[in-house]
Amino acid sequence: MGRVFVSKGDKGIWVTLIILAILSLLVVYSSTGALAHKKAGGDVTHYLIVQLFYLALGFFILFIASKFPPKFYASVFGFLYIVGIALLLFTLFYGSELNSAKRSIQLPFFNISLQTFEIAKVATIGYLSRVLYKHPDGFSSFKEVILKLFLPLVIATMLIAPQNLSTALLLFTSGFFIFFIGRVKWKYLLMTGGLTIGFFVLFFAVLKMMPEQKQGRLATWQSRIKNFRNPEPDPDKVYQITQSKIAIATGGLGGKLPGKSTQRNFLPHPYSDFIYAIIIEEYGAILGGLGVLMLYLIILFRGFRIALKANTDFGTYYAAGITFLLVFQALINMGVAVDLLPVTGQPLPLVSMGGTSIVVTSFAFGVLLSISRDKYKTRENKLVTQTTGEEEDE
Repeated sequence: MGRVFVSKGDKGIWVTLIILAILSLLVVYSSTGALAHKKAGGDVTHYLIVQLFYLALGFFILFIASKFPPKFYASVFGFLYIVGIALLLFTLFYGSELNSAKRSIQLPFFNISLQTFEIAKVATIGYLSRVLYKHPDGFSSFKEVILKLFLPLVIATMLIAPQNLSTALLLFTSGFFIFFIGRVKWKYLLMTGGLTIGFFVLFFAVLKMMPEQKQGRLATWQSRIKNFRNPEPDPDKVYQITQSKIAIATGGLGGKLPGKSTQRNFLPHPYSDFIYAIIIEEYGAILGGLGVLMLYLIILFRGFRIALKANTDFGTYYAAGITFLLVFQALINMGVAVDLLPVTGQPLPLVSMGGTSIVVTSFAFGVLLSISRDKYKTRENKLVTQTTGEEEDE
């Protein structure tokens, strides 16, 4: 009997994630020099070591997560969604405040900040996939769609919105994408879409009527949109974008070479929100700009391919939903850096410096690879059966 090769998950995803992790180490090390002198006593390797730790932890979680079967995740995401909502509520009341928003909780004994919206967004994608998987024949009424799909999505997004509005909108869009591929009736999609618009209009109207000190980040959101649309914005209010465009322009086609960035000393958050600009400055528009874009497009292609070939509906919905969310997030980060979108604060998945984002994103990819392994395992079983049958016939 011929020997059957057993794949350990989609190789295209594995290779792409490893390349992104290596790029992350190079660019984070290059872009954190000023931060190291300010907060780490001049130790320029401090943030490199921290990033290496989180990437190693993330890939360990990714590897472990890929070993569990998709059916395990179909059952556990209900619990993870409840945990995510509980963490968001805790953050809302007891979280650490930064820039007029409670964004994280401090883990005792470890001195680590946990960004709870990162956990909640992946848990919500998994939960919606689970609900659709549990209803293979669809939903019989609009009320059922509201209670089982729309309401859980709204609860998650509205709790995330005070921390990070762009993440809330990203999650909501991804949720509707899952509804669409989950064969939710068009009339229900249109009705929930109308409810969504009305709900957000009411949300912002209520915020606007509240005293200024209780409006949270409303002024920041309005300012970013206003300056993005204004052909002659206030230079002080578009400083980030100006420095980002200088980095991209001076990088040219070939780049200044790794570690040679100058804008890292002027651009706010060059290691996270605007890391794409530093990548283009050092590696050029072709290798850095288009190269990184192509890596995420590979993930998009491979992720949707996994979704199409998944053995279960849960695998299809989750693979498509999480791929859409993470690649869309990457496109938003890149779009902000090149001034195609207003400033949002979205990290570049697996590249930007950060702990929670890297670990949670790694887990999300681990589940995706689990779905791809399940596909290959079934294919292997079929090949073994066919080979055994042939031998018996002989």
